[in-house]
Parts: sequence; C-alpha cells; structure tokens
Amino acid sequence: MSIWKYANPTQFMKTSGWMLPLFSVLATVCVATGLIWGFFFTPDDFRQGSTVKIIYLHVPSALMAINGWLMMLVASLIWLIRRHHVSALAAKAAAPLGLVMTVIALLTGAIWGQPMWGTYWAWDPRLTSFLILFLFYLGYIALWQAIETQDVAADLTSVLCLVGSVFALLSRYAVNFWNQGLHQGTSVPVATGGRSISDVFFIPLAISMAGFVFLFIALLLLGTRTEIRARRLKALQNREMRRETSNQQNLHAES
Repeated sequence: MSIWKYANPTQFMKTSGWMLPLFSVLATVCVATGLIWGFFFTPDDFRQGSTVKIIYLHVPSALMAINGWLMMLVASLIWLIRRHHVSALAAKAAAPLGLVMTVIALLTGAIWGQPMWGTYWAWDPRLTSFLILFLFYLGYIALWQAIETQDVAADLTSVLCLVGSVFALLSRYAVNFWNQGLHQGTSVPVATGGRSISDVFFIPLAISMAGFVFLFIALLLLGTRTEIRARRLKALQNREMRRETSNQQNLHAES
C-alpha cells in the first residue's frame, strides 16, 4: 500500500478523521500526567532547586519547535518534488504550532536562566540559533499570508523552509558544535542512548515529551484539515464568481 495515497485530500480527510480523536486523547493524558507528575510529585534538584521542574515544559516545547520545522522541511520537499497539495498545506498548518512551541521554549528558558546564569538572556550559540529559528517561523507565516496565489506561496515558503532548516539543526546541535556556551548539554542524548538525568526526573519528562509529540500531531491534523476545507471553500467561491461573471456576460451579449 503506497503512502502517497494520503496525498489525496479526500483520503487524508477520511484517515485523519479517526486519527484526530485518538491523538487528542493520547495528548491530553500524557501532557496532563507528565506535567502534574513533574511539577508536583518530583523532588527539588540538589543544585538547581525547584527551578529544575521547568524542564517538563521547556524540553518538550524545544523538542517540538525544532522537529516541527524539520517536519515542515520534509513536507516542503515533497511539495517541491511531487507537487502534492496536502504536504504544502500540512507545512503551512505546522508553522503556527512550531512558532508557539518556540515561544514557550524561549520564555521558559529565560525563566530558568535568570536564577542559574544571573540573566534572562545570553548570546549563547543555541539560544541565538533558536531566536533566529523563531524569526524564520514568523517569516514563513508572513510569506504565506502575503502571497495570494497558493501554489506560488507554497513554492516560496518551501525555499524559505530549506534555508531555515540550517538554524533548526544548529538549535539541535549547537552545544556539540561549540564547546563554549552557557547552555547545558542535552539531558537525553538519543544518539548515544545515555542520559545525564535520574529516573525520578526522566520518567515524567519522557511522558511529557510524548504528550507534546501527540499534541503536535493532533493539532497538525486539525490544522491541515482546516486548510483543506478552506482551500475547497475558496475553490467553490471562485467557481461561483466565474459562473456569475459568465452569466452577466451572456446577459450583456443578449441585450
């Protein structure tokens, strides 16, 4: 069975119709469990005190801010290569979600940084690349809004997404690229399979991270479905306008 069948808007609407409630329930359960467990039932860290608990919001939001852009990159490449409209609309729907996740990550990082570093902001490599990623999200959304022709907007935003992916990767691996910087290393290095965080903190963090993934997927499905309906509505409106114009021209010709 080919995955490309989901590029058909009708098939996508049918499949996402049953997927959306499933991921919504998973997101609600995991996010609520992870945040409540993490904020209220984990001890304070011996170095960071209670401020360590912000990781249950900061880490998942940063994870989805970066991977949300990478998802947009994949969707944009599919659009540029295969011209599937669902992929372009999915990338468009993902941008506001990624922007919100980036804002949450920046704000929670600033809240954590003040007691740890003595300042809300520092021009650290990862922080700087994350700020640039935020600006790319804004630019991507603005470019979609500025261009009326949907296919042209999809082309230009896809190119912008390719460029912005550099900063998405820098945000993810800046600590590895530069040894200097205030930002700490990754607590859960997936590539090595190890971690620098104990189970008492890691288990609720993992649940919260899973919840944010499910939340992103649920909102992405909802947003893509909304974009497809809006595109259909616009097509119907354009068809009706052409019909009215044709009728008026016929009346003028008869008179």
